[in-house]
Amino acid sequence: MSNYHIKHLEEYYQVYRKSVRNPEVFWEEIAEEHFMWRKKWDEVLSWDFSKPDIKWFQGAELNITENCIDRHLYTRGDKTAIIFEPNDPSEAAEHISYKQLHQRVCKFANVLKEKGIEKGDRVCIYLPMIPELAIATLACARIGAIHSVVFAGFSSSALATRINDSECKMVITSDGSYRGSKTIDLKGIVDEALEGCPSIKNVLVVKRIHLEIEMKAGRDFWLQPLLENAAEQCEPEIMKAEDPLFILYTSGSTGKPKGMVHTTAGYMVYTAYTFKNVFQYREKDVYWCTADIGWITGHSYIVYGPLCNGATTVLFEGVPSYPNFGRFWEIVEKHKVNQFYTAPTAIRALAKEGVEHLEKHDLSSLKVLGTVGEPINEEAWHWYDDNVGKKKSPIVDTWWQTETGGIMITPIAFATPTKPTYATLPFIGIQPALMDEHGEEIKGNQVDGRLCVKFPWPSMARTIWGDHQRYKDTYFSAYEGKYFTGDGALRDEVGYYRITGRVDDVIIVSGHNLGTAPIEDAINEHPAVAESAIVGFPHDVKGNALYGYVTLKETGESRNHDNLRKEINQLITEQIGPIAKLNKIQFTNGLPKTRSGKIMRRILRKIASNDTSNLGDTSTLLNPEIVQEIMDNVL
Repeated sequence: MSNYHIKHLEEYYQVYRKSVRNPEVFWEEIAEEHFMWRKKWDEVLSWDFSKPDIKWFQGAELNITENCIDRHLYTRGDKTAIIFEPNDPSEAAEHISYKQLHQRVCKFANVLKEKGIEKGDRVCIYLPMIPELAIATLACARIGAIHSVVFAGFSSSALATRINDSECKMVITSDGSYRGSKTIDLKGIVDEALEGCPSIKNVLVVKRIHLEIEMKAGRDFWLQPLLENAAEQCEPEIMKAEDPLFILYTSGSTGKPKGMVHTTAGYMVYTAYTFKNVFQYREKDVYWCTADIGWITGHSYIVYGPLCNGATTVLFEGVPSYPNFGRFWEIVEKHKVNQFYTAPTAIRALAKEGVEHLEKHDLSSLKVLGTVGEPINEEAWHWYDDNVGKKKSPIVDTWWQTETGGIMITPIAFATPTKPTYATLPFIGIQPALMDEHGEEIKGNQVDGRLCVKFPWPSMARTIWGDHQRYKDTYFSAYEGKYFTGDGALRDEVGYYRITGRVDDVIIVSGHNLGTAPIEDAINEHPAVAESAIVGFPHDVKGNALYGYVTLKETGESRNHDNLRKEINQLITEQIGPIAKLNKIQFTNGLPKTRSGKIMRRILRKIASNDTSNLGDTSTLLNPEIVQEIMDNVL
């Protein structure tokens, strides 16, 4: 059925129309023809956004790991499922076939059962990017346990909060992890966290860096000896369509993190379908997403989406800068990567280092480039297109969220004409709406507003763990009958969407709504600028004024800062207008970022507004030390 693989723009429009005119029939066909079910559904979709209550494929029974692994064993058993590329390039890569993956997942699942994990139990996974991370998530899914992966860069207090919120019964961790030239004592962080986590019965420990660590008798167990004694077969637990598959925490702008609950059937169907189409994956391709499985991008587009399609997916332990800034390109050349999916932050960091690292490597295998995590600025887009893709590999600039489970607005490679800084068109089945401040939908093109979605899609989160009211308040209360994304967007003359940033990053200056993304784009075009972040701060006349935090390239650091400030404001005036000029520009050595590369504008807003009494937990940032440095030099 052609619906499963869209190849050109006309076909996209045909399939899209079908998917929004009759969503139930559309998704039923996709689900029926491309997945293994133990029992078929009674009803494709029931939904009510006012409660909110959303159910897809109600009554169906399945196990997602049968779709990710078992069904490939006869046709692709010897095909590589996962290529593990270690942190240290001198350590050999590991190729894990679908048969080997099946055996390893079954053994791991049997270990979990032996340690008392049952269907519905929550298991916290706090591991570096090693094969055991993907295998542990699949082993949980195999037996119906709910996995809660916590990125292995979070602090002990952040880890404890997440364990306690969902009352996990077990933690899976390692003795430590490699991060570039550093090693991190993960087990020590877990031990500290568990001082306040009464629900944890056992800790399984993977040996990765051979650190001397404390093992608590009766609680902590080395994983390897348990795996050696485990049986190689594990019957999959039959799950209902709406049984929870995993919880994944996303930081709340206020208060504690939100445990987004994703269920089984709809998530599987949507992630598999988006993966196949957005990246135009073909049978012999090698696909690499550089994200961490600790984020939704890793769940959907390293593990579940690729494996459901019988793909070969690369799992990279290291960082783009170690042992040098050519590491990504060395891996692309080594494994002949065809689809490469990374974050704008990484692209900007690599662009800052110039092209000499790129030029040492053969990137001719690349067919599709992708970006995820935040809108990509125009300068970075062109650098990526010119130097990495050589103008022959389309860039899919994908917009989506932890809450959406899968890609929502995106070009489809080779089908959708791309446009820098635009996520372009809604994916199949997605019905976006732009809303004004009065709660009315804005029709037509060349408009901007708040981005909502007016019809459910299969992979959307169903609730926040233990707090359905917060789920309703956060996503379904701003606009009646619609899911509110929290993002602003504009729609151009042909209907392409550009995400303008979080609505709380829309700053009203003298009555004008100014999205931060276009201003940052303008600043980043200055040849001396590496990166920037704009926030608002209170102003007696304008209500708010604009404060810019700007990181310079090495070439800019020796320049006269007052002149640079004038040049930056001149660029903004030319590209956006004098209304968007910055009142204050502070030059910084870096910006505070989450581990997934998002700039923490909330912290920057507080510093600019001279309100630093409560900056929240900064220990989970990639670079917490930069916060104090910025505070010390605030203007």
